[in-house]
Amino acid sequence: MARINSPMDVFKLTDGSNCRACNEKTCMAFGVAVFKGRKNLDQCPKIAPEVLAQYQDATDRPDTIDEFMQQAVEELQEQIPDIDMAEAARRTAGEFDGQKLTLRVMGKAFSVDRAGSLSADIHINAWVAMPFLNHVLHCRGEALTGEWITFRELKGGPERYNHFQQNCEKPLKHLADTYTDLFSDMLDVFAGRRVQTHIDSDISVVLHPLPLLPVMCCYWEPEEGMGSSLHLFFDKSADQQLDAESIYTLLAGMVKMFEKIAARNQSGPS
Repeated sequence: MARINSPMDVFKLTDGSNCRACNEKTCMAFGVAVFKGRKNLDQCPKIAPEVLAQYQDATDRPDTIDEFMQQAVEELQEQIPDIDMAEAARRTAGEFDGQKLTLRVMGKAFSVDRAGSLSADIHINAWVAMPFLNHVLHCRGEALTGEWITFRELKGGPERYNHFQQNCEKPLKHLADTYTDLFSDMLDVFAGRRVQTHIDSDISVVLHPLPLLPVMCCYWEPEEGMGSSLHLFFDKSADQQLDAESIYTLLAGMVKMFEKIAARNQSGPS
C-alpha cells in the first residue's frame, strides 16, 4: 500500500488544474487538506479509482503550504554545514568568499553562509529558497549545452508537465497578454537577454533563475483567428543542475513574483 508523506505527494496525484471541485482554491491546498485529514483523497474527481486504491492514511505535518515549504527549507539548511562550500561554488558557478556562497538568482545576489543562513538582494521566500538550496547541495556542475528542450523532456518532467503548464506557462501567458511591461521587466529588472533562435516566436527572452539554469521564454502574439501562445524552454543540461520538482517550484515562484509586480504596477500609486 502506497503512503502519503507530504502534501506534495497528494498534489502530484492531481492534474494541477485548480478546478475547485473539491471546494479548495488550489490543488496544493487540497493536498494540505488531505494530508491533515480534513478531506479524503476521493474528493478529487480527477484521481482515478485505481490510484485511490493505492493510498491510505497520512501522517500529521505542518498545517499550511507555507509551513510545509518552510520546514523543507529548514531541513535543507541543516545539511549546508556538511558540504564543501568552495567546491559547491565551483559546481554552481557561484562565488565563495570564505564565509558565504553567493549565486545570482534572476540577476540578484542570493547567498547562504556556512551555517545555512540565507541572505539576498531580493525577497527570500520558500519558492526560491528550497530550489536554491537543493541546487547548492546537489548540482552536478555540468556545462551548458546550448540546446533548448521543453520541461516535458527533462528527467521527471512528464510526471510534472501538467502542473507545470497550469502553474507556470498558463499564468505567464496571461501576464504577457495583459501586462504590457512584462518583457521590459524581464530585460531591465531581472537581467534578461533578448535572443534570436530557431524557434519562430515573436519574442524570446532568456532569464537566469540560477547561473546554470537558463530559461528561455518564447511568446507568440495573437494573430487573426489565432490566440497568443507562450512556452518555456530549458537547456538540455537542466536536470543535471536541479531536479524537475525543484525546477517546477522555482519557475512557479518566478511566475508568482511577476504576478505581484504586475499587480503593483497596474494598480498605480495609492
